[in-house]
Amino acid sequence: MLCQFSFQNFMSYREETTFDLQATAIPEFKESLLIREKCADLLPVSVIYGPNGGGKTNLIRALSCLITTVVKPIHDLGSTRNRVIMQQRAIAEPFLFDPISRENPTEFEIYFRTEKYEYRYYLAVLENRISAEALDRKKIGGKKPAHIFSRDEEKITLGSILNKENVNIKVNERMPFLSFLAINYSIPVIAEAQEWFESCIIRNYGNPTMEMQIMVSDHEKTKDQIILLLNEMGIDVEDYRFDDNEKKLYTARIIDGEKYELPFDHESEGTKKLIAALPVFLVALREGRPVIIDELDAKLHPKLLRYVISLFKNKKINKYGAQLLFTSHDMATMKNTVFRRDEIWFAALDEWHSSQLYSLYEIRREDNERVNSTAAFDKQYLEGRYGADPYLQNMLSGGEWI
Repeated sequence: MLCQFSFQNFMSYREETTFDLQATAIPEFKESLLIREKCADLLPVSVIYGPNGGGKTNLIRALSCLITTVVKPIHDLGSTRNRVIMQQRAIAEPFLFDPISRENPTEFEIYFRTEKYEYRYYLAVLENRISAEALDRKKIGGKKPAHIFSRDEEKITLGSILNKENVNIKVNERMPFLSFLAINYSIPVIAEAQEWFESCIIRNYGNPTMEMQIMVSDHEKTKDQIILLLNEMGIDVEDYRFDDNEKKLYTARIIDGEKYELPFDHESEGTKKLIAALPVFLVALREGRPVIIDELDAKLHPKLLRYVISLFKNKKINKYGAQLLFTSHDMATMKNTVFRRDEIWFAALDEWHSSQLYSLYEIRREDNERVNSTAAFDKQYLEGRYGADPYLQNMLSGGEWI
């Protein structure tokens, strides 16, 4: 499970920025939290809103950059331990509106949790070279973290666990040491960290080609679940099949007792999106994976988006700690009946064209009190009260139109 992600000097983000999935002490939707003894409760869902160009997508890219930097060399050499599902590659690009930032590394720090441990992984990248790296872990409920390894441009230092393994510390400057160890050795602490990175699912539904990348399962139980979910969303698909000869997917409906098949590319855009996305969500829910999606709301009716969110917030369905992180422009779901205040985040540019990221929970009203949990989040957002002004009020309230 993802606990916290920090980064700096990445694309539109100049300063250190932290995205936190640790739940705050607020009462709403407590029953949906991912709870484990002796550690902080985690959020099952988080959403990022904000204007175009504000930095929503770049947050997703930052996470994608870190994850794929670790996973890609492992995957390319056929050394993965977990099934890698559709991770979208991103390159570490520094903040360009500052001559100093251009010369500095992009830095990432991530905290994640496995069954028994909490891990911290740090990575700094400059011009595709690894300039610094570190891995630590702490037993859940423990106080002192164990140092696994650290690396700077000069040397690699091993903690006591790796010292026992007699590992090679000569590694290509472009490869993370974590990836190198995962490829060449079978060390439990490395394997566990590796498997977490490989479990992450990253998708960009702002890219139309993503809807054509479909996980088709012939497993009857999985197939039944997909059809059931489609039906619950009001899409009356009876069956589907993939034709190996034509390399085409067909959906089937029963009309007046007759079965009719329709090529997948004849379906509506919203239906195609759901058919492509639902297998991914089911895998995540079944295996407790993080799902990171840019523009999840694209082409989806708000009711369907709300239904997808509810799958991750329902503890009877989300039994294994899956998490959904996505960007959205959809105001219809920015409601106190859908989200906790700490599940809603905003990304917006400051006066220096650097992205700022903050949660609704962090915002203070004029009286220095937090935004009320019963507030009309969508209305106040459109009024510009949350800082990430979506332009609408500015456009309607001033200036001449030609």
